[in-house]
Amino acid sequence: MHMIVIKEDVQLPFDQTLALFENVHWTAYTREPDILEKAIQNSLKVWTAWKGEQLVGLVRVVGDGLTIIYIQDILVLENYQRQGVGSQLLQKVLKEYQSVRQIILLTDDTDITQKFYEKNGLVQTADFQLMTYMKK
Repeated sequence: MHMIVIKEDVQLPFDQTLALFENVHWTAYTREPDILEKAIQNSLKVWTAWKGEQLVGLVRVVGDGLTIIYIQDILVLENYQRQGVGSQLLQKVLKEYQSVRQIILLTDDTDITQKFYEKNGLVQTADFQLMTYMKK
């Protein structure tokens, strides 16, 4: 039985990458696969989780890497969720960019996501009397 292995900035087989995004129903990305592929290639850094030759998770960071980063995507195949894979990926990001002043993440407002990110040391911006804005 293979263990989950985290890899940094590897050449991703795009068919597996697209399947990962489809598995978690991120259709905003999968509707335009060419843009998704370029977006991943243009990321500051990408870590992936593998079980043998199968891609089971991915975290993608964008930003300048010095003063600000955005954790743009963090996703894990449904069959591998709640097994620590997402936490391993997120901890790689937090360790690599521990000296960066602003680490930003935008996510769904659900109990599951709140518990996940808080368990991994992130806090809501509202805790600091901050607001977040975005373009619709």
